Amino acid sequence: MKAQPMPNNKSNQLSLEELTSFAKRRGFVFQASEIYGGLAGFWDLGPYGVELVHNITASWWRHFVNKQPNVVGLDTTIVQHPKLWVASGHVDTFVDPMVDCRNCQHRFRADHVADLDTTDLTKLKAALADKACPNCGEKALTEPRQFNMMFKTHVGPVEDSGSTTYLRPETAGGIFAQYDSVRETTRSKLPFGIAQIGKAFRNEITPGDFIFRLRELTQMELEMFVKPEAAEAAYADWKQYCMEWLHTLGLKSEHLRFHDHADDERAHYAAASVDIQFLYPAGFKELYGIANRTDYDLKAHSKNSGRDLSYFDEDTKARYTPYVIEPSVGAERLLMAILLDAYDEETVNDDTRVVMRFTPDMAPIKVAILPLSKKPELSSLAREIFSTIAGEWRVEYDETQSIGRRYRRQDEIGTPLCVTIDFDSLEDKAVTVRDRDSMQQTRIAIADLPDYIRDKLGTKA
Repeated sequence: MKAQPMPNNKSNQLSLEELTSFAKRRGFVFQASEIYGGLAGFWDLGPYGVELVHNITASWWRHFVNKQPNVVGLDTTIVQHPKLWVASGHVDTFVDPMVDCRNCQHRFRADHVADLDTTDLTKLKAALADKACPNCGEKALTEPRQFNMMFKTHVGPVEDSGSTTYLRPETAGGIFAQYDSVRETTRSKLPFGIAQIGKAFRNEITPGDFIFRLRELTQMELEMFVKPEAAEAAYADWKQYCMEWLHTLGLKSEHLRFHDHADDERAHYAAASVDIQFLYPAGFKELYGIANRTDYDLKAHSKNSGRDLSYFDEDTKARYTPYVIEPSVGAERLLMAILLDAYDEETVNDDTRVVMRFTPDMAPIKVAILPLSKKPELSSLAREIFSTIAGEWRVEYDETQSIGRRYRRQDEIGTPLCVTIDFDSLEDKAVTVRDRDSMQQTRIAIADLPDYIRDKLGTKA
């Protein structure tokens, strides 16, 4: 049997401030450029955060590409032709309403200050008429105006309007641009999908809530191309599949819910869209988005590029433009959710034990090798054991501090198994394996250790 996470004693017990502090202290997430005061909306992954995100993206790729008979991968460039973003609508519509304070010069999302779920400037203007600045308290707010969130850059040696392009705000644009090439080279027939994991950039007006709202993020997106008449059923299937995948990551059912978009919430091109929301410290917020984008994207790119992206159906001898079902999720929001649901505290011998109850698949470190002392004979044996199992699993070697302190440290980074090498190991060729969740210790022959770990954790690195 593989080890399973135990339920938390409390529900989402960490506040945003506590989570941010814990993530830094235990090496999951650091503020970018912190030695220079940091940069709002940018965060670096620490040694354990990068392992956790690797596990997240690897799981997504397994479930959304490798396990699918009709999905292939792609890796497109961050900088694309500027006309692509005109065709997709991002140049004209990828905007948020913005308001400034004339007194303190702070800038805010107008809909957040007005506490309205709308981007309509007329409605926001009326709602903001009597609002004070959230920062200084003065009634000195400007009228709301639209702000395009794409980062501009220039290609080539001359910085002029002709060289202007953008850092991609989503990974989907490159997928649509390469749709025809992928279809031809893979000889794909509908339905088929193209998946991509990569960086996206959004110049958020007010980034915040730790890594929830970022200016640089990692997206995992799937564009599923289907027959128009099959789109509704495909949308329902992927909606459920995404929810089931989130459960495999260790997220709790009671912390997840669907939020189907009303007519005034959906993008203008979407026939249907839904958020899977997670219970963050600030309440239920968007984690995963799934949309039926209709034939909007391929028709828009056909029109703007002059390339016919319609599909000839050999079975029906009909030509039409495929519909697109898009599940899209950010790795950092998932990282934040997994940290929240894995965090647990319990009392052990009148002491508080903090433990991250990651699933074995998500745990950044699978096994810790802990020689009881730094004596050369123990260190030598411990490093031999490390070499034997490292590679099949992510393994950490630690011989610093007392064994109790090392156990607690591994608990806090969520390591499922700790292997202790003691002086008896030199004689009986066995080690003590401690289980993170139960804290039970089992004596295992060194020769049997790899099979024992496989039985407990599986074989994924």
